[in-house]
Amino acid sequence: MSQYQRLLLIVDPTLRHSSALTHAAALAKASGASLHIAALVPSFKWLRLLEEGDRELARKRYLQDHRDWLEVQAGNLRDRRIEVTVEVVWADDMKQDILDHVTELQPDLLIKQIQYESVLNRAFFTPLDWHLLRHCPIPVFLVGGSGFVLPRKVVAAVEVSASESVDNELNERIIKQACSLAMQCNAQLHLLYACDISAAFLADMGGLTLADLTMALRCDLERSFLKLASQFAVPSNRRHFIEGNPVTALSKFANDHHMDVIVMGRVQSHRVDKLLGSTTEHILYQVPCCVLAV
Repeated sequence: MSQYQRLLLIVDPTLRHSSALTHAAALAKASGASLHIAALVPSFKWLRLLEEGDRELARKRYLQDHRDWLEVQAGNLRDRRIEVTVEVVWADDMKQDILDHVTELQPDLLIKQIQYESVLNRAFFTPLDWHLLRHCPIPVFLVGGSGFVLPRKVVAAVEVSASESVDNELNERIIKQACSLAMQCNAQLHLLYACDISAAFLADMGGLTLADLTMALRCDLERSFLKLASQFAVPSNRRHFIEGNPVTALSKFANDHHMDVIVMGRVQSHRVDKLLGSTTEHILYQVPCCVLAV
């Protein structure tokens, strides 16, 4: 049985050529899941300038135009034997309205197009996608790039430590989610760890040099990574232990190896991280592919 029984797609009806719809439809077809498409329309302040009767008529006409378009899209999907339901509603609080839909519908996966924000905007406002990564209780599939509609290559990005890691449970969820997605889409599964050893956290000890400690830590991390890869029977040619800043290293890997989806973990942000954003949050603006956050 597929891990996906019900998918929720959030669309901006003003972006009618968004690739999120085609990605969601392909995944629903491959997994046999039902698909609910919610078009959330932000309220327009200029409508307040109209007389009450004209304002209500303008609102109805605007929503009906989007409903007509969405029903056409749904009809095309039903012709492909995909179970689809749709709705078009006003959204007074986009962030909360999406989370309310998740709570009400209880889908297995939330799908949405990545909404790119400038560095300046991110400095003053928390992007909508970051908000969903932090607060959505289910996996979030954010569509980006221009790769295949059904992924051909899926990479699970994990975090390991030199000892038994508190991240083991999350790593297992990441890999299982990536495995299921790869199996349903007949895609290759890769496993990756971006190793970032900062000399700032190392010091000479017991006569060992800084280089000795760095090499020892690297070997321990690689050993833990290979153990994890063996546990899930990832072929040796699809295990990638790379060095460097996670955002930079993952972005380069995804681009060089033509990845279609990166499956990553997401943790609750605290203190300064809440302002600067996590690795997963910054990845959205760097990689040329989709991101599935677990």
